[in-house]
Amino acid sequence: MSQLAFNLVAIAIFLGTFTSLLGPLVNLSPVVPALATASLLGLATLDRFQWQGQGASLILDFLAGFTTDHRERVLRHEAGHFLVAHHLGIPVTGYALTAWEALKQGYLGQGGVRFDTTALEAEVQTGQLSGQSLDRLCAVWMAGIAAETLAYGNAEGGRDDREKWRALSSQLGIAPDLALQKERLALLRAKTLLQEQQEPYEALLQTLQQRLPVEVCMAQLRERCSTEGTVE
Repeated sequence: MSQLAFNLVAIAIFLGTFTSLLGPLVNLSPVVPALATASLLGLATLDRFQWQGQGASLILDFLAGFTTDHRERVLRHEAGHFLVAHHLGIPVTGYALTAWEALKQGYLGQGGVRFDTTALEAEVQTGQLSGQSLDRLCAVWMAGIAAETLAYGNAEGGRDDREKWRALSSQLGIAPDLALQKERLALLRAKTLLQEQQEPYEALLQTLQQRLPVEVCMAQLRERCSTEGTVE
């Protein structure tokens, strides 16, 4: 079960318990909270197996979207992915800042930056993924966490990014200790890039917030980013 679906189940159980306790005080039949809880659990099950968890993503994303801090964190997180991917030569093909935007674009999940990793995936399939390519990919995955940490001192997002890296490192047979070391180095690399490219990063935040096309974002980065260390 995904974390989002798990959260929906937790909400259902909490509401069921709360209304059961409150019911006698307001003359509410115990059947009502029981039916409500069963309905929510049924929806969570349907969402998990029929909609791949997208319903939970939409609900929780909608609720979290009311807080300015959440929207700002998502924006900074995804801008971090975008800028570091551009700087390290991994093409960006699209982005969505909410689950609803992702759904409208035909993708499941909470949104995020999409990359063209065709060449890297081919290297993985043939077992020929170079250390340089692996480090670049890990840095891009860690860039969202790096961006949040630089702005807020911690990161609320990035769980999926870490899971992607750990799944890939396990697939490649990298020892857990070495994988963790590479993850930390990639996080440091992403932080350094974002600090070095602070001005174009802040400009990118404005561009993404306006939901301008990827091509506009890329043109802006080509114009503003320093080329030192960029992989073409």
